[in-house]
Amino acid sequence: MADHESKEELLDDCVHCGFCLPTCPTYVLWGEEMDSPRGRIQLMQQLADGEPMTDAMVSHWDACLGCMACVTACPSGVQYDRLIEETRAEVEREHRRSPSERALRGLVFALFPHPKRLRLLAGPLRGLQRTGLDRALRRTGLLDRVAPSLAAMERLAPRLSRSEPLAARLPATGERRAVVGMLTGCVQGAFFPAVNAATARVLQAEGCDVVVPPEQGCCGALSVHNGRAEEAKRYARRLVETFESTEVERIVVNAAGCGSTMKEYAALLADDPGYAARAQAFQDKVRDISEVLDELGPVAERHPLEVTVAYHDACHLGHAQGVRVPPRRLLEGIPGLELREVAEAELCCGSAGIYNVLHPEPARELGDRKARNIVATGADVLVTANPGCLMQVAAAVERHAEAAGDRPMRLAHTVEVLDASISGRPL
Repeated sequence: MADHESKEELLDDCVHCGFCLPTCPTYVLWGEEMDSPRGRIQLMQQLADGEPMTDAMVSHWDACLGCMACVTACPSGVQYDRLIEETRAEVEREHRRSPSERALRGLVFALFPHPKRLRLLAGPLRGLQRTGLDRALRRTGLLDRVAPSLAAMERLAPRLSRSEPLAARLPATGERRAVVGMLTGCVQGAFFPAVNAATARVLQAEGCDVVVPPEQGCCGALSVHNGRAEEAKRYARRLVETFESTEVERIVVNAAGCGSTMKEYAALLADDPGYAARAQAFQDKVRDISEVLDELGPVAERHPLEVTVAYHDACHLGHAQGVRVPPRRLLEGIPGLELREVAEAELCCGSAGIYNVLHPEPARELGDRKARNIVATGADVLVTANPGCLMQVAAAVERHAEAAGDRPMRLAHTVEVLDASISGRPL
């Protein structure tokens, strides 16, 4: 990723002060220096000084969730996000992983960045859920023993229902105030189509024509966050091309991980003379759904929702994009809704893209910790803005409820709460 500062200069920015330590999920779990941001930076420095890349080095970089809480906490402005992405790209170029690691990563990247393949998977998964075979398999513990990562994927899958694809263009309700494009996403589109439908309805209600290019594909977020830079660039170029012809004023994203990457397209494609300027123009239009709605201001009536909500900051919305106020302001604008904050809000829930698949044990521990803090708020509903967080927290909250003999609390995307209020339907 191009920038004015070299990697060596970025490494020098770290003064090893330790402000990052209490915000780093793996350091909080294990208390190991090499599993903290400054420890990983020290390993990066050793690599830059000519030391060979070892399995131990790679294991510490792999263990990082990429949550960027350290970027928020750092008083020196260390660009750890750039450092870990560039280091992971080096790992993918130079390090030979074990056959099992290659197989798992190959499966993940043959599936998750491909919306059509995910939609095909959703059909059989719905069948398993409808018959109860998914829970029966889970009770045997067989998959956990044979393939822990596949077991993690099965546990994380949300309850699926059939849905119709969105039309390519949806007209504003009443006076048109803006024309926006909408990213439907990979996991969001296949596993959370109701979130996309709610996003479109809310935008329409707030006076937006919504353009949904049917040929859109992956944004490249999972690839760029896992060192697959060239693959990420291919996805980015295609998405830029897809939205260029729409001539929309804004490109709306309702998945935090996707939005954080799309807001970095200019840097990702800076060295590509055919796309650098186009990527910048694309990036300038990208907004999280909460930003767009906050910028427009409400025109649709909000009906009361007598509900208590705990809001969870998705890491790639709060830390990576710095978007914290707009979603809270939108929720607080709903009559009757009470908003509560979650303790240890800066700590990742353990989802982190595909982290909970590649590293199920620490992800589960972080998920359980997050669930305890969420349940302690006493809220009726947990609200967040990322499909990965919704899956991870739902699984953790369900485990907590089973242990306590309670019913699990409900979960919703921010835009689903707004949709319920605008439509006058119960949440």
